Amino acid sequence: MRSRDGNYNFTFTVFSLLIFNSLVLSASEYLISYRYVVKDAILYNESFKISKAMQKCDGKPQKSIQIFNEKNKNLKDLLSDSDGEFIRYMHRLGMHVQNSEITQNSIHRSTTILTLKTRCFKVDINENFAIIAPLK
Repeated sequence: MRSRDGNYNFTFTVFSLLIFNSLVLSASEYLISYRYVVKDAILYNESFKISKAMQKCDGKPQKSIQIFNEKNKNLKDLLSDSDGEFIRYMHRLGMHVQNSEITQNSIHRSTTILTLKTRCFKVDINENFAIIAPLK
């Protein structure tokens, strides 16, 4: 006797293939970089840059993230409104960390700079969600 979700593996495989094919065939490529500076435990500066790739990026899509798309069609607006979900995803991809600390006259100062160097991402924006995958 089969369980109710007996076709789970088949359904998951078909869904994964559809997502992968949509990324490979119809997705646009974007260059995304991110940098923020924290001075003395206060966010000092944050820059988030997105531009459409002018040349085709080499590589295969890696593990993707899905972000719910309510009404935004512009990628920058969509990522800004994602409540930090994409920022947490970029942290998992790996960021370069530079830290400096200075103590002078009993005053401690620290500066931390986190940088995601410019990477190419495949982006497929649908009516309901956006699928974003880094190329490696």
